[in-house]
Amino acid sequence: MKGGQVDNLGDREDGQEGAVSHPSPRAAPMVTPVPHDSEAENRRDRLLAGLTLMIGIGLVLALPFALREGSPFFLPLTAAIVIAIALVPVLEWLERHRVPAPLASLLCVLLFLVAANAALASIVVPAWGWLSIIPERIDNIQDNLKPLIDFYSNFEKFVNRTIQELAQSRPIRPSQTAAESPPRSILEFAATSAPTAIIEMLFAVLVIFFFLSGWTRLRRKAITSRTSFGGAMATARVIQDVVDDTSAYLGTITIINVTLGLLVAGALWLIEMPTPLMWGGIVALLNYIPYLGPIFAAVLLAVGGMMTYQDIWTALLPAAIMGGMHLIEANLITPLVVGRRLTINPILILVSLSFWGWVWGTPGALLAVPLLIIIQTVLNAAGKPDIAGFLFEHGTLVAGGTPPPVRPLQDRETGS
Repeated sequence: MKGGQVDNLGDREDGQEGAVSHPSPRAAPMVTPVPHDSEAENRRDRLLAGLTLMIGIGLVLALPFALREGSPFFLPLTAAIVIAIALVPVLEWLERHRVPAPLASLLCVLLFLVAANAALASIVVPAWGWLSIIPERIDNIQDNLKPLIDFYSNFEKFVNRTIQELAQSRPIRPSQTAAESPPRSILEFAATSAPTAIIEMLFAVLVIFFFLSGWTRLRRKAITSRTSFGGAMATARVIQDVVDDTSAYLGTITIINVTLGLLVAGALWLIEMPTPLMWGGIVALLNYIPYLGPIFAAVLLAVGGMMTYQDIWTALLPAAIMGGMHLIEANLITPLVVGRRLTINPILILVSLSFWGWVWGTPGALLAVPLLIIIQTVLNAAGKPDIAGFLFEHGTLVAGGTPPPVRPLQDRETGS
């Protein structure tokens, strides 16, 4: 009989004797492992990671030049997105009070325009007047700087030549200069600006409005489009962290800067400095730029003091007041209010300032820290590239990646 029939007969006989037996399991077929599979996969992973790394380096090198050349588009778009993210908490507060999303977005845009118009009226209008009287006050500046010029005699010719060039730039017909009036509102500023500036301003306002009006729907779609619950929660957490960190930084820094500007304006009013609100607004605005902004504000205050006062020590008093208040704010108030949550590495701040300042100038320097916060929040959630691991270990660009399996020494010697 066939082998299968003999096995069945043996089972029946065992059943008759009362003993239960099972057929012996068949041995699994011997599969010879392919020792080169893991190595081939490792080489493929390293090749893909290398291509990704080279493409990423190329994009990073080309991105600054693209942003710089396309500043008429990228600058208002980036500024509008940062401002819109900062206004999201106000939008959500209005929506919680049952204000429709379009109306809440319109109110947020109007709030921003009112604040910008107030800043323009308090800074630009008086500054226009100061710029118009610079040629008339050059002699006063030179008299105040004379002790310094005498002390540094090697620079005397250079300073005199610079002052003469500034004096020669004085308009010949004062009546025409007096006829020019500074812009007193955003609309008037847009009307006196180039058409490109008008288009960029309108584009930024529209981006803010449509971003805020579609914020709730955009966030819901970004979360619900994830295929897993963990992915949806991670996306929601990243979005909330970006909004919280950006709005918290801009909100607290704005309150601190406005308070600092008002205190400086009050101190300048006590020493009878002309247009103290303008100087306070300049201090508040430049204080958004870490490290470099306060230095530039102190220099401007020193120049304004030398244009106003006859004594060099009195002329430097406004800059000294601003410097003292800034030291208290930077070393005591800001760390106490902001706390450790928004503490950023100073080296990263300097790199961000230099990069965005080179790309977009002063507006880029103002946006440097908010953009750094957004990028840092996203990278902390998404994971940072592991360049050292790619070059020296496991050959992937994912931080904490799993290294390729290593065969034991006996397997490598026997080839099994």
